[in-house]
Amino acid sequence: MSAPSPRSPVVSLPDQRVATVLLAGGKGSRLHDLTAAESKPAVHFAGRNRIVDFAMANVVRSGLDRLIVATQFAPRTLHDHLPARWGQHFARGGMVLRDGRDRYQGTADAVRCNWDHIGDCDADQVLVLAADHIYDMDYGPLIAAHRASGAAVTVAVDVVALSQASGFGVMHTDPGGRILSFREKPADPPAIPGEPDKAMVSMGIYVFEAAWLRDALFRQDTHAMDFGHEVIPAAVAKGLACAYRLPPGPSGHTYWRDVGTLDALRRSHLDFLSSHPARLPRMSTLSEWYLGRDSVAMPGALVPASARLTRCLVAPGTHVPPGLVVGEDAHEDARWFRRDRDTILITQAMLDRRDAMRLPVSAAAQTAMPRQDVA
Repeated sequence: MSAPSPRSPVVSLPDQRVATVLLAGGKGSRLHDLTAAESKPAVHFAGRNRIVDFAMANVVRSGLDRLIVATQFAPRTLHDHLPARWGQHFARGGMVLRDGRDRYQGTADAVRCNWDHIGDCDADQVLVLAADHIYDMDYGPLIAAHRASGAAVTVAVDVVALSQASGFGVMHTDPGGRILSFREKPADPPAIPGEPDKAMVSMGIYVFEAAWLRDALFRQDTHAMDFGHEVIPAAVAKGLACAYRLPPGPSGHTYWRDVGTLDALRRSHLDFLSSHPARLPRMSTLSEWYLGRDSVAMPGALVPASARLTRCLVAPGTHVPPGLVVGEDAHEDARWFRRDRDTILITQAMLDRRDAMRLPVSAAAQTAMPRQDVA
């Protein structure tokens, strides 16, 4: 399956007839404290960017002007941020935010619940996007490839190490790109034939024929809730699904990262130290977020020069005390902070707990002294 040139033109506006749905309701539980009261797409990345901004920048650069954003978990930040940051790129009514708290039962159900707005777009195709990945993509060639294929659905794919593939939808294709098999998050992911250490995985980006998708979501014999578990496998079983491989970026390589864990989030930041594997939606200087020693500070974090942090992720609004050393004593770190593989998360609540439990020597000695009654 050959990848189209990254310089392929975008779909022209008069020809679009595409409704875009951005699924931005993810809780991101593997980011732990960072998403305790915030959705995963709203998490900051490389300074003032938020993860959702990568998909939004792709939508704008691709010339897509009819967007429905389906939010769910802790949506307030996104409902404030998206109109303020991106609203000027859409005509009045071109970007619609839909709060799905206590409504959506899965990715497919989120699209079903918003079908009234999709229908208003009078679209031939529906482009469905995930809002929680770091990548740079022109959706125009994807849409063009879908139209040329005659498929009911086209799945954007990338190649990852086989050891990482169990977190994604994994597939096999024929030489023409037709998907022959699809398994959602398999415990034993199949490798690409001839490449035993690699797997082809879904990016969570789909182009559907609108009429086919409407039938798949609303026909009486099914009530599909999820794309990866139900809708895509059904299309594959009928021979109606094709794959579109993410083209290489300016570096000559593809770059698509699911930053769903603390370790993945920190490591993806480090990819931007010496180059930009994907365009940042809003440019930032390294001093805004990089601390040295492979550590990253998020907006509002204050880290004095006397602190020595190694492979740390400092949460927003955290005030690190002078002289703090983290990342050199695993036993001590484990007492106070959260660790995910090589990454240590530091939050203000963790530091407050540490301060409360680490009494000064003088205070501890006074507490231990026996009480003497005054005569």
